[in-house]
Amino acid sequence: MTTQEEQTRAELRFPAGFAWGAATSAYQIEGAVAEDGRGVSIWDTFAKTPGKVLNGHNADVAIDHYHRYREDVAIMADLGLSAYRFSVSWPRIQPTGSGAVNQKGLDFYKRLCDELRQHAIDPWLTLYHWDLPQALEDKGGWPNRDTAYRFAEYAAAVHDALKDYVHTFSTVNEPWCAAFLGYASGEHAPGRREPENAIRGAHHLNLAHGLAVQAMNARRVGGCVNLYAISPETDSERDLDAARRIDGLQNRFFLDALLLGRYPEDVLADLPFDKGFIEPGDMKTINAPIDVLLVNYYSRFTVSGAPGGKASAAAAPTDSGSPWVGSEHVSFVNGGRPVTAMGWEIDEGGLVEILTRVAREYPPIPMVVSENGAAFEDVLDGGRIHDRERLAYVEAHLGACKEAIDAGVPLEGYFAWSLMDNFEWAWGYGKRFGLVRVDFETQERLVKDSALWYAEIIRQNRRHEPTDS
Repeated sequence: MTTQEEQTRAELRFPAGFAWGAATSAYQIEGAVAEDGRGVSIWDTFAKTPGKVLNGHNADVAIDHYHRYREDVAIMADLGLSAYRFSVSWPRIQPTGSGAVNQKGLDFYKRLCDELRQHAIDPWLTLYHWDLPQALEDKGGWPNRDTAYRFAEYAAAVHDALKDYVHTFSTVNEPWCAAFLGYASGEHAPGRREPENAIRGAHHLNLAHGLAVQAMNARRVGGCVNLYAISPETDSERDLDAARRIDGLQNRFFLDALLLGRYPEDVLADLPFDKGFIEPGDMKTINAPIDVLLVNYYSRFTVSGAPGGKASAAAAPTDSGSPWVGSEHVSFVNGGRPVTAMGWEIDEGGLVEILTRVAREYPPIPMVVSENGAAFEDVLDGGRIHDRERLAYVEAHLGACKEAIDAGVPLEGYFAWSLMDNFEWAWGYGKRFGLVRVDFETQERLVKDSALWYAEIIRQNRRHEPTDS
């Protein structure tokens, strides 16, 4: 070990009990889309619609986690993970989004949780990671208020079945993406370009969160938001306004609702629609008490109010509209930082910025970084993946976590995205985020250098944790 490596590991020392994890989502890894009573999701439909997913890929098989979960949990154990964040497939539990539960679907997640706990890995369960049952989309999807109530019933059913297995329940993963990529830009399922319905959908996703928190009454429950540090390109009035707008729709619309029980007045003013879908009592419901805030972080946005720039920061592989409802004129510019294979700028300082901001501007709440990672063009070299760029990305962002903790942020864990290469939504299998490589033809798993490094950081930290006498 070099002196520099020793210094890095010494600097990345975290408090005892810090959750060392990795994350996945059901549709991206499970496969088995027509097995054991699973219903059809909006992503099944979207992926099989020509032109929606790069190269016509779908997740019918994905990485076959449904059948290979024991192998995958063994990999987690070898890496020393203390926590695993996964999502439950709603159509696997309720094939049509309501009514009786599918026991075979619940049994799969019981088996998964049992396997995790046998390896001393805490299950962190996400109820919704974008795979809405198609039957509910046929009734209007998230713009239909009734979907929020169906979600609460589903949440209660999952909680009742798995409450003795799960460490932490979280409700909706990244509601911004589900609402604005699904219903405004159309680059995610269900592929609609209806700006007003995107706003309705965003509100109903927030409402679904609050209703689910109330319905579950779980021992430990959290909400999950994807946050970005936002910078204006210049200090001009129009660029400052652009930054305010994007920060409002991306960050404050969700943080203020979950943690303060209100929507920002300036954001509502930016939206050129009637707000009658926000009914009395909704904001109190959305503000239902939670135990932890899950924060997903990948990049920083640099924005401009000048015309003629890139209209979206989502980097869709196919033609799409703008997800920035009410602020479609805002453009996204390169801030001069290195980028990942997704074209996302690498800025670990932005993670410090958003964590300290939440701690400063909102009521006190424990936080975890529930997704953080990067796609790069991995090259197989002599049976190894020497993914130095991903390793450096994870190292830098763990450093940012440590800096935030030292600044007083109550940060309790870190989950790398993703545990394994998988189906990357509209990019199909063209982008690899995994700590573990998957050969999509043979399903062979191969631990990358970044995973080995992460495992050593975990071991070093656990070595310094106090033990029971």
